[in-house]
Amino acid sequence: MAIVPADILYKFAYKTAGPGNANASDGDGSLGGWISTTELTSGATHDLFDVVTGDDNAALDVEYRCVFIHNNHATLSLQDAVVWLSAEVAGGAAAAIGIDPTAASALGATPAQAVSIADEDTAPAGVAFTAPTSKGTGLSLGTLAAGEVRAIWVRRTAADTVAVTGDGATIRVEGDTAA
Repeated sequence: MAIVPADILYKFAYKTAGPGNANASDGDGSLGGWISTTELTSGATHDLFDVVTGDDNAALDVEYRCVFIHNNHATLSLQDAVVWLSAEVAGGAAAAIGIDPTAASALGATPAQAVSIADEDTAPAGVAFTAPTSKGTGLSLGTLAAGEVRAIWVRRTAADTVAVTGDGATIRVEGDTAA
């Protein structure tokens, strides 16, 4: 059976030494290192980032989070996988994404599966950020074999705007499959 969207999981990161998929995490702790057991909740408010306070907004605060893409299909590779921002709420903070320089790895790998950052204000080394808005302009994840993971980084930049209800962006991954 072909890979379907439900086979592609989005999970938080954790910084304690691996192996991957051994610890739970949340948005505040998603600062690189290894894939956690915890999936992001689609559509949940403040699942990845905290609230942009008035002071943060006025200061044009920039924060970073690591998200893992996990091919959870039992046998098929997700070929030529691409990630992009498929939607973003207008008038709020700006989102951008970048591919972690660490190669794809097995779900339970012991070596670090992504670079780590000291805190949410520190940019991850080796990551270039852009804001692609279509599959055609999306960033290449390469091929993720069955059970493999690859990290991406999300940058949120406050824009000193009025308060926006439901501010955020939607990340989408697609690829091909042999079946």
